[in-house]
Amino acid sequence: MPVTAEQIARDAMAVRDAGAGCLHVHPRSADGTESLKGDDVQSVVEAVHARCPGFPVGVTTAAWIEPDVSRRLSVLQSWTALPAFASVNLSEEGALEVVDLLNALGVGVEAGVWTTDDAHLLVENGLDDACVRVLVEVDAVPDPDDAVSLAAAIDFILDDGLSQAPRLHHGAGVATWSVMAAAIENGHDVRVGLEDTLVLADTSLALNNAVLVSSARSMAVAAGRLIESAGPQR
Repeated sequence: MPVTAEQIARDAMAVRDAGAGCLHVHPRSADGTESLKGDDVQSVVEAVHARCPGFPVGVTTAAWIEPDVSRRLSVLQSWTALPAFASVNLSEEGALEVVDLLNALGVGVEAGVWTTDDAHLLVENGLDDACVRVLVEVDAVPDPDDAVSLAAAIDFILDDGLSQAPRLHHGAGVATWSVMAAAIENGHDVRVGLEDTLVLADTSLALNNAVLVSSARSMAVAAGRLIESAGPQR
């Protein structure tokens, strides 16, 4: 599991070469804990760009890293080396304020939709134009069939609300592969990495992120999907 900025940068090269169009990372502080601090975000963004010029890098804004909304907003405001995009979990307290701040900073927003309630929140608050894409994240559902059904229910709400933002689907554990297969069939983008699953579709252990990306790319190619060469830009 890559943890340091340099490890993540080397891993970025591997997943890019395996077919990834962009990179989602959780920066870490010196002690290995997840961090939103400007210095830690800068370290990983600059390390990746040094090895992979032009490769879009996105980071998290997860509330579990900084639960206090005011402090979280202050930390994000301190960013100097800006990522191309950042994910915002709509179910978290302060999500709408984080979206507004990222828009003001010029950082693309990935709206993390975990539930049908999150999907309604996105539609009712008109967040479509504020996002570079919507993340349909059914990580909390371990059963493959249930995970695919939840993703479909979220898609239905977004479609009904006329959401036009590109969508990216991902799951957790072995359900990851069923979620991605359905998403590819329905024309959506997908994400995969050790954050989501430690196993391949046959439940064998994945050696690294590049193996996961390569497997996902093979699924997309087999389905006749065009593999984009770049992710969302600021």
